[in-house]
Parts: sequence; C-alpha cells; structure tokens
Amino acid sequence: MVIIAFATVYIVWGSTYFFIRMAMPAIPPMLLGAMRFFTAGTLVMIWCIIKGEKIFIWKSMITSAIVGLFLLVGGNGAVILAEQTLPSAMVAILVSAAPIWFVLLDRQSWGINLRNRSTILGLIVGFAGVVLLFGEQLSGVFAGGSVQSILPWMLVLIGGSISWSAGSLYSKHNPQKGSAAVNVAWQMIIAGFVFWLGSLFRGEFTHVQFQQIPLKSWLALGYLIVFGSIAAFSAYVWLLQVRPATQVSTYAYVNPVIAVILGLLFAHEHISLIQITGLLIILGSVLLINLSKYRKEKVSEPDDHTDAAPVKKIDEMAESAS
Repeated sequence: MVIIAFATVYIVWGSTYFFIRMAMPAIPPMLLGAMRFFTAGTLVMIWCIIKGEKIFIWKSMITSAIVGLFLLVGGNGAVILAEQTLPSAMVAILVSAAPIWFVLLDRQSWGINLRNRSTILGLIVGFAGVVLLFGEQLSGVFAGGSVQSILPWMLVLIGGSISWSAGSLYSKHNPQKGSAAVNVAWQMIIAGFVFWLGSLFRGEFTHVQFQQIPLKSWLALGYLIVFGSIAAFSAYVWLLQVRPATQVSTYAYVNPVIAVILGLLFAHEHISLIQITGLLIILGSVLLINLSKYRKEKVSEPDDHTDAAPVKKIDEMAESAS
C-alpha cells in the first residue's frame, strides 16, 4: 500500500501538468478550473456528509476560503493560464521553485531559516536556476526572436508560486478546526466558484461549445478530478500518517521530472539543455533548503508522527493537484 500510495503521488501529481495541457484549448482555462475543483470539492463534501462529519464551522470556512483563493485560484490558476502558451514541462520546472518563496515569505521563521547555511545556499542556487530560465528567454528577445509573449506568462507562474507559498503559510499559521477533508472540500468548492466567476468575466461560455469538446479533453478533465484532485491527495494524506513527513515530501523532486518526461514523449514539447540544467539547479536548491529538516528527521524517532505536520501539510498542498 505504501508503494502504491507513493507511486500515485509521484506520477499523478507530476502528470497533471500534461493533462491540463490535453484538456485545453477545447475547455477554456477558467472553465477548466471551475469544473475540476467544484466537482472534486463537491464529491469530497458528499463523502464527508455520508461519514457524518460536521460541515459548517464558520471560522474554518473563512480560513478555507482564503487558503483556497491563494492555493487553487492563485497558484493553480496561474498554471492553467500559463499552459495556454508555455509547454507543460517548462511550467513544471518554474513551479518547482515554490520552496524558495516559501522560505522568503515565512517571516516568523526568518530567525531560524536565514541563519542556516544550507538554506541560504539553497536560496542562492534556486534563484540562479530561475535566472537561468529567464535568461534564455531574454536572450531570444534581444536577438529579435519570437519569445516575447512567453515572458509575461513566466512572470505569471512566478506570481502563482508566490501565491501558493503565501496560502501555505497562511494555512500553517491559522490552523482550522474540524475534519481536514471537510476543510479541503470547502477550499475546492470555493475556488471552483471563483473560477466560475472568472470564466463568466472572460466570456468563455460564449465561445465554448460543449457538444464539440473532444473525448480526450473530457477524459483529461475526469483524470484531473478523480486522480489529480481526489486520489493523489488522499494518498498523500495517508502517507503523512504512516511515513516520515520528509520522506513524503520527496514528491517535490519527482513531479517536475515526470512532467518533463510526459511533455517530451507525448506532447512532443521541446526542452532545451538550458531548461534541463535549470531544473536540476532548482531541484538541488530545494534539497539544500530542506537539508536541515532531513537531518532532524534522522535523529528523531521514526515512529513519532504525533506532531501537527500532517495537518499543516494537508492544507499547504490542497491541491494542486497540479
């Protein structure tokens, strides 16, 4: 079961970038986010009602709304919008830099994080990787290339990563009451509603014709709902209960690699050597940032999972699903 759960988190979350790309352009981006998260959240909520969970805890609902806006609307919304223009592999590479922003925005932990040599080195290395990716595009602009339209979407992705990190920190410092599944369901439902409003504002309903959406786009949407937003997340939550949190966090190293492989093999995306180098540099920086945590995990009791890490991680990762 542990192997199956790890495989689900590794492969499914890494593959969501590819399936988002597959669902578009037949399904417009805001509508895709609305259908995905509202449906997934509703299904999870129905399951919670069947189990007899308490649904309405107003303070937790407000927190869920804020977290859902930052994580799913800001973070995942940026991914969906950017994949209209950028290859899914490049999107995954830039998103993998999220731990950098997490450290920089975690003001309450500056006294610890910014005194740690491996964390400081990881930040420097991570920024070098991001600059390398942007440098490639800027060189194309100065050379008179046709990549000008790519740069704004790269900046959107950076903003999305910052939003994801801010939402994670808000969730971390504002613990919620009640069932974690109920809180996550509210996050997805509220985010889905905001995506609906965004779709209406963009006039997507006037352009999309549901009867002409190809089967592959519907299947991709179904995959994102069932596997990306429900199955992988459930596997992640269960793993946090039975395995060390630092071991579970290794998904951050595997997801972008899976996305790059799928983009190359099935979407025929072009990934340059510089982009591969940037990915390796960013993943190395994430390793350095988390190095002190890994060392602490080794000296702690392997079976001690009674801390609040699972609850924090649940709300930090509400999602992604990508």
